[in-house]
Amino acid sequence: MVVIEHEKPDDQNSNQSNATAAVNDASDGFETASEADLDSDGEESEANGREEEQKHREQPQQKRKETEGEHGQDALINEEELKQKASGEANEAKVEGNKLFVDGKYEEALSQYEHALQVAPDMPSSVEIRSICHSNRAVCFLKLGNYENTIKECTKALELNPAYVKALVRRGEAHEKLEHFEEAIADMKKILEIDPSNDQARKAIRRLEPLAAVKREKMKEEMIAKLKEMGNSVLGRFGMSVDNFKAVKDPNTGSYSISMER
Repeated sequence: MVVIEHEKPDDQNSNQSNATAAVNDASDGFETASEADLDSDGEESEANGREEEQKHREQPQQKRKETEGEHGQDALINEEELKQKASGEANEAKVEGNKLFVDGKYEEALSQYEHALQVAPDMPSSVEIRSICHSNRAVCFLKLGNYENTIKECTKALELNPAYVKALVRRGEAHEKLEHFEEAIADMKKILEIDPSNDQARKAIRRLEPLAAVKREKMKEEMIAKLKEMGNSVLGRFGMSVDNFKAVKDPNTGSYSISMER
């Protein structure tokens, strides 16, 4: 705060000096005299003082706005630079992972693809590289015989890109390895929805459907065997067994009816 020292006024000029001091104080934005102590010139000076005070308040605000605008623009530029740097680092990690995969170093390749996923920014422009890295991790797991993780990584890739045919192919292959024939057929059908001319998917469906039918029949037999075992444990208390009952299959509907034999 600047302190302005005033010369001590003479007695005959004391009233004029007091008025002048009041005007000077008002021009600094502070009120030190009441309206009764000010003449018409003093009122005008007081009004001028309020205008000056308003200017003093507005100037720092304007400067702050300009400074904030500059900082905001700098922040946006820095954020964009960071995203570009992260994208470049993710792409380098993906390329290195591809090299390791070609050399058969699947575990090391997995680490590179994982690094790419960690640094790739979560933004629309990074969807492609992230889906590719998930799919590439899936094929690494496929080579390592880890079919469960193959399915998980393919599913993540497809969440990012539902039309990713390679991810569907790899997930279908992993399902087949685990004898999830129905799921594998579903993936092949999805490929045909995306690409109706895909003959490999069509051939895979023809090959998988008989396997799925055999598995369904096997699962049905296993279920019936378990039910018979459970039934015998209950009916045995009454001197009976499930052999006293006969299941007859309806050739039209494929359903079964139970009849009791004596």
